[in-house]
Amino acid sequence: MRTHPDAAAPAGPLAGLLVLDLTRVLAGPACTQMLGDFGAEVIKIERPGAGDDTRGFRPPVMPGTDEAAYFVGVNRNKLSVTLDIATPEGQAIIRRLLARCDILVENFKVGTLAKYGLGWEQVHADFPGMVYCSITGFGQTGPYAARPGYDALIQAVGGVMSLTGEPDGLPQKVGVPVADLFAGLYGCIGILAALRHRDRTGEGQHIDIGMLDTSVAWLANQAMNYLATGENPRRLGNQHPNIAPYQVFPTADGHIVLSVGNDPTFRRFCAAFCPSLADDPRFATNAARVANRDAVTEALTPVMQRFSTREWVERLEALQIGCGPINRLSEVFADPHVLARGMVMAMPHPQAEGGAVKMVANPVKLSATPAAYRITPPALGEHTDAVLGGMLGMAAAEIAALREKGVV
Repeated sequence: MRTHPDAAAPAGPLAGLLVLDLTRVLAGPACTQMLGDFGAEVIKIERPGAGDDTRGFRPPVMPGTDEAAYFVGVNRNKLSVTLDIATPEGQAIIRRLLARCDILVENFKVGTLAKYGLGWEQVHADFPGMVYCSITGFGQTGPYAARPGYDALIQAVGGVMSLTGEPDGLPQKVGVPVADLFAGLYGCIGILAALRHRDRTGEGQHIDIGMLDTSVAWLANQAMNYLATGENPRRLGNQHPNIAPYQVFPTADGHIVLSVGNDPTFRRFCAAFCPSLADDPRFATNAARVANRDAVTEALTPVMQRFSTREWVERLEALQIGCGPINRLSEVFADPHVLARGMVMAMPHPQAEGGAVKMVANPVKLSATPAAYRITPPALGEHTDAVLGGMLGMAAAEIAALREKGVV
């Protein structure tokens, strides 16, 4: 087993919990990786010969390896077991594993696992303490439940694309798969709540996560703007629907985000850089500036073009006015604050250049039980023999026979 030095770290808050991971791609694996980072033992079940779809999402691969960067990003702290759950033998092994597990996470289409005797009702009947989390595009109920769910599709149906992009341009999706990621994180929150309930009552429960539900939930202020007014918010490009100026401006050598969150901050900005605007009634309050956002942009654009981005950051930070450069990822991962916060870490890998692969660290910083990086993202089926033999007591000959039949 490829491990990281953190393997010897103190047990995390979820140590002792065993997770059966029947997920693939992003939403489910992001959820189970979070559980694994905080000490849960995660057994990832993958299709023999193929594995998680993201193993094939290449290029790019991690330098010196044949492992897709996408897969590596959300599958650390997991044991990979290859198993064909469509076979009776595979289903029997899953049920033996469930007898030892605390949590099952799955993101199959609605009804798929029930065909294999592994649906919520079937599992709950035999393992009443099981916390069972299903993550699907549209949830377990409702007229869209049978539809497949994909991130861009959910961003479209869930409304965020209608809010993203330039006013006279096309609707735009967010540049990373936020619908998947939020669904995984909401699933993790639901699992932790259900575990707390189980600790008190001994009773497991079903967590039904629909990507569309979670996407509607994180519409946040824009959802409330609609519910308050009955009006569809319009696309504003890089401007804020409720605050002005809170947007991108050109500088002498690039662009910067200026974030003026309240009236005293705006007056402080004006006093330093454009005193004549301080008494303009169109800009006197945030409500007035929002109502006259085009005039705010027109008035401030030449002001912001006076200095370079670096000069603006220095001047505005000195006045405690929110601002920031628009960094490319090369700049993000060289940023001294990002590095000081430990957001880049490395895990050993026998094929990798330098013997390790770089990964994005867990951002949740617990003071007593921080995330630990114990197991490198696994090769396909790397732990099949160890789990079936060591955990379930299966003989080597029995495992070999199952491998011959394509079950593992």
